Amino acid sequence: MIINKPRNIKSLDRCIYGKGTFDQLDEILSFKRKDNGFVVFLLDDYFNGKELENRIPLKNQDILIRISAADEPTTDLIDEVVVKCKKHSSSLPVAMIGIGGGSVMDVCKAASLMVTNPGYSFEYQGLDLIKNPGVYSIVIPTISGTGAEVSMTAVLTGPVKKLGIKCDFTVPDQVLLDSELIYSVPKEQRFYTGMDCFIHGIEAIDGRHINEFARGFAEKSLDLCREVFLNSKISRELADEKLMVASYMGGLSLTYSQVGVCHALSYGLSYVLHTHHGIANCIVFNVLEDYYSDGVKEFHEMLRINNISLPKNYTKGLSEAEMSKMVETSYALDHMWDHAIGANWKEIITKDKIRALFERM
Repeated sequence: MIINKPRNIKSLDRCIYGKGTFDQLDEILSFKRKDNGFVVFLLDDYFNGKELENRIPLKNQDILIRISAADEPTTDLIDEVVVKCKKHSSSLPVAMIGIGGGSVMDVCKAASLMVTNPGYSFEYQGLDLIKNPGVYSIVIPTISGTGAEVSMTAVLTGPVKKLGIKCDFTVPDQVLLDSELIYSVPKEQRFYTGMDCFIHGIEAIDGRHINEFARGFAEKSLDLCREVFLNSKISRELADEKLMVASYMGGLSLTYSQVGVCHALSYGLSYVLHTHHGIANCIVFNVLEDYYSDGVKEFHEMLRINNISLPKNYTKGLSEAEMSKMVETSYALDHMWDHAIGANWKEIITKDKIRALFERM
């Protein structure tokens, strides 16, 4: 059912998929380099000194900025990247490339916009606040599940809220999908990020903003997630290929639908406790059987098959101020509750009910 007037959404311009395609990055950049400008490479610092760093087609005029994925991306970090770019040259970069997980890709998407828009990035947290298109952006995932490689949102933690910069301009210009880049992801991290993708599909479908266009992407993404996480005999190589495609399709499903209860609560959890998005979603989804009964059952089976143990008593011992901030942050995400519960969601979802869910985690 389509509730609101259909939005004329900008889709991805270019995508290259296949093992070893990272080595085509220099060729892909060649048409932008004709302008003799510099390229900004944003690299997850996990790859410092590793083989992948040496494969980056860095030229003399380019800059490489290492991004720590230890914490969720912040508006302050985006502003720091912009300052580095402006100190490097008085001209704009011809392209910005993010190589890493969802955090690094979101930094790339946001920073590519902020070099062409005035002010500070926290001023643009919300829908359609960006006025000027950014510089050419390329994202290259080294872990799959977030859907950041194709989504129109760059999720950032700001001084007062965790919320994305969301608009047509946020969508990357080019995506490079090379499943060889995700082979080295540790088991637990791979699972948590993969579950972000699974939860995207569950929430996209089970809400009032779903439509057949979004459903097609979400259902295929969910099928691929089930092949990866409910089949203990699948090879890691094949599983990674399937997960990379699932992530891509999951991100597209959200472009035309919305997330729901899990993400609303996850944003509150991450804002206060700085919990990484993937594991935060897992901690939250684990207690949402009243909202996504079948999905939570499947999730529990995935935990068992993949031998994953979630943290227990995660919110135990929080101060009243911390708990209140988590509740307020989650409650403020109207669009997520509207999708999951309905236009009258405030008559059903109270702050006490949200608190009770947090206390179960």
